[in-house]
Amino acid sequence: MSRRGNGVISAYTKHNTIQLIRGGKAYFHLLEQLIDRAKYFVHLQVYIFEEDETGKRIADALMRAASRGVKVFLLPDGYASQHLSNNFLHHLVVAGVRFRFFEPLLMSEHFYFGRRLHHKVTVVDNYHGLVTGINVGDRYNDLHGKPAWLDWAAYVQGDVTAELTKVCNGVWKGPGKKGRGLPSAHKLLLPVVERECLIRVRRNDWVKRRNQVSRSYVELLRKSTAQVTIMSSYFLPGRAIRRQLSLASKRGVKIKLILSGVSDIALAKYAERYMYRWLQKRHIELYEYTGSVLHGKMATRDHCWTTIGSYNVNDISAYASIELNLDVDNTTFAIQVQQQLDAIIAHECIAVPENVYQSYPWINRFSQYWSYLLVRILFYISTFYFRQQ
Repeated sequence: MSRRGNGVISAYTKHNTIQLIRGGKAYFHLLEQLIDRAKYFVHLQVYIFEEDETGKRIADALMRAASRGVKVFLLPDGYASQHLSNNFLHHLVVAGVRFRFFEPLLMSEHFYFGRRLHHKVTVVDNYHGLVTGINVGDRYNDLHGKPAWLDWAAYVQGDVTAELTKVCNGVWKGPGKKGRGLPSAHKLLLPVVERECLIRVRRNDWVKRRNQVSRSYVELLRKSTAQVTIMSSYFLPGRAIRRQLSLASKRGVKIKLILSGVSDIALAKYAERYMYRWLQKRHIELYEYTGSVLHGKMATRDHCWTTIGSYNVNDISAYASIELNLDVDNTTFAIQVQQQLDAIIAHECIAVPENVYQSYPWINRFSQYWSYLLVRILFYISTFYFRQQ
């Protein structure tokens, strides 16, 4: 049975398989392959869908599926994907793709303030699922000699995909809308996965009183006994997670953070670096990724438990965005994740020296301080509505 309360669902699905996919070419090859194999339906929900080489490739796959009689549902965020042309959308709809935008609150052409669809989920035939932080666009792919932004996906098969279908159905139809034509989460007779791998779906959607992913990160730290590794692209944790970081460190847990070296949002990186002093005082090891832009969102503890998905460790993900992660209670997968993160630390990161904050020129420290204050204010303003619900 599921235990419901304060937005928490505690049940794990049992019969699953899971595979860790590094973003870029491997991810988009698998995504296209799954769409081409679809027989019944495809749900694809994403924050950013670009009208570029990668976006057109995935759109072509969706249109091919629709032409075979597959029910195809494409839902990008109405703010982040607003630049899709009418011609591009027309071709999708004429081909039979069921398309609509997720419309966030308080949006205009030049300004966005409020709830957004930030999760990235694909479900095919109630049997194949991809949960990721990867958007659909060239910057997330390996093209023309340019490495993709670093990100991850969990490819799952088994019981958990029915839960993902329910989530996608619910987000697609939205409040007050009928769900006619949506796929059932139970009707399709597909192969049963015999292997056991405990996986649960975790969601953040403050409007619906769900803060499950935030609670998963608190649980990750609270239950840790030896080691925690967190990769986060925009790391500005709120009070609850900062408290658990401090407590875990006091217990002697070795905590490693893999953060961006070069960020696509300079202000966020300046604010993040202001936190380095606080983190290093708690003996937390800091590593900056140098391979490309870091966009990954994944954490693991004690070689036994992992969370992976779209959630950034900051207040936007905690209080405003719709987010989705998978929690995986499986030693084999956790060891694989830890090995991947250790390899990235060893070969694609630089260690942040101790007391690095004091070595910054005063102008940098001044800029970082005010960047931190400004980002905190922006976070507070943009999440104020949802904190009051």
